Amino acid sequence: MIDTVAILLSAIAMTAIVGGRYLVSSGFFAWLTERIRPGHYEKLKPQMSREIRWSLLSAAIYGFPAGIVAWGWQNRGWSQIYEDPNMYPLWYLPVSLFLYLIIHDTWFYWTHRLFHEPSWFKLAHAVHHDSRPPTAWAAMSFHPIEAISGAIVIPALVIAVPIHVGVLGFVLLIMTIMGVTNHMGWEMFPRWLVQGRLGKWLITATHHEKHHELYRGNYGLYFRFWDKVCGTDIGLANDWGSFDGANNGRKRVGS
Repeated sequence: MIDTVAILLSAIAMTAIVGGRYLVSSGFFAWLTERIRPGHYEKLKPQMSREIRWSLLSAAIYGFPAGIVAWGWQNRGWSQIYEDPNMYPLWYLPVSLFLYLIIHDTWFYWTHRLFHEPSWFKLAHAVHHDSRPPTAWAAMSFHPIEAISGAIVIPALVIAVPIHVGVLGFVLLIMTIMGVTNHMGWEMFPRWLVQGRLGKWLITATHHEKHHELYRGNYGLYFRFWDKVCGTDIGLANDWGSFDGANNGRKRVGS
C-alpha cells in the first residue's frame, strides 16, 4: 500500500514537471515569436487554446510512466540510469546520447508514418494536424492514443539501455527544444545551417512545416535519415525565410 501511494505521488509529481516544462518552453518560444515577429500568432488564439488543452492532457500521459520509472530507479533499481560517470568508459557518454536520439527518431518516424494511414489519422493524428499552421504551443498537442505511443519511448529506453543521468537530461532538453522549435511556424535557425550540409540531415521548422503543409512525407523527429532512406523526404518549405542575424530574414511561406 505504501509503495502504491509513493508510486502514485511520483507519477503526479512527474506529470507536474512535464506540464511545467511544456508551459515554460512553449511559453518562452511563443514570447520569442511575439518579440521577433509581432502579430504572428494574432489570428491563432482559439487554436492555441486547443493546443494547450491537448498538450496538458499529453503531459499527464507522459508524466505517469516517467514517474513510475523514476520511482523504480530510486527505490528498486528498475532502470539503467547511472550517476557515476566512471561506471562506463567516458566515450560511452556521447555514444549513449546519439544512441537514444537515433532509437527515439526511428520509433517516431515509423509510428508517425503509421499515424498518417487514413484510419489512424482519423482516429488520433488529426488532432495534431488541427494546428494550421502550428505554433510553439503545438509541440505536445496530441490525441491520447498518439501521446501514449510517444510516452513509452524514454521509459523503455532507460530500462534497457544504460545512460548517465546528466546525458538523459540532455536528451530531454534536445527533445523539448526541437519539439517546440519545429512547430513555431517560422525558422529560428540561420540559413547557413538549414540549407547547408548539416541541414541536409537535421530536422528544423523549415523541414517539418512542409509536413504540416502537405500532410505527407518528412516524418522524422531529429534526423532526415529515415525519410531519405524510405523516399519520404519532400524537402524544405518553399521560400521560408529564417531569422538570420546577418540579414534579419523574416519571410513566411508564400510571402
